[in-house]
Amino acid sequence: SDLREQEERGELLQPLIFILLVLCSVLLYFKVSLMDPGFVKDDEEADKSEEEGMVIPQVLSSVKMRRCGYCMVKQPMRARHCQLCQHCVRRYDHHCPWLENCVGEKNHPLFIVYLSVQLVVLLWGAHIAWSGLPFEQSWDWLQHNALLLVSFLLIVIFTIIVLLLLVSHLYLISCNTTTWEFMSHHRISYLRHSELENPFDQGVLLNLWRFFC
Repeated sequence: SDLREQEERGELLQPLIFILLVLCSVLLYFKVSLMDPGFVKDDEEADKSEEEGMVIPQVLSSVKMRRCGYCMVKQPMRARHCQLCQHCVRRYDHHCPWLENCVGEKNHPLFIVYLSVQLVVLLWGAHIAWSGLPFEQSWDWLQHNALLLVSFLLIVIFTIIVLLLLVSHLYLISCNTTTWEFMSHHRISYLRHSELENPFDQGVLLNLWRFFC
């Protein structure tokens, strides 16, 4: 009867949504970590790079596509060889140690969705932990609530990390650049020889549209 009354008041809906969000987060984690991030498989596939058709002609004329010295495939522009995955990855962003997989052309949008869902779960978890902490200045209170307090602090730390990661990725996506290109601009030939600081930037709205759609 108590469960039925709670259901009628809508009190069971929130925990159900929270559990579904956690489940969604776990499924997204496995999906992003296990899927092909955009491995370059052969010369024929490498020649079909969509970004090469969008790049400014001056960049293409001054930069020659090179063959990877590790896996011996012809690298399309914006691809990079990952020493950990032992593959060249299209539109390489970074190798994520938490996922044990690269973030590249195919799984980067899902990676952003995963971070977004994870952030919602962490914020909700922080709210739940905070609401269960009736602060009192006593040793007994600290003994009884130590685990909840530590959990809250850990959630806050993870929330800050995920928030900063998500914001930085959204900023780079809005500029149509990658973490690798942003960090190694001076070492990348097609950026170093370009007259523009970022030859791929087509405006915030178009950059976001091309990335997510």
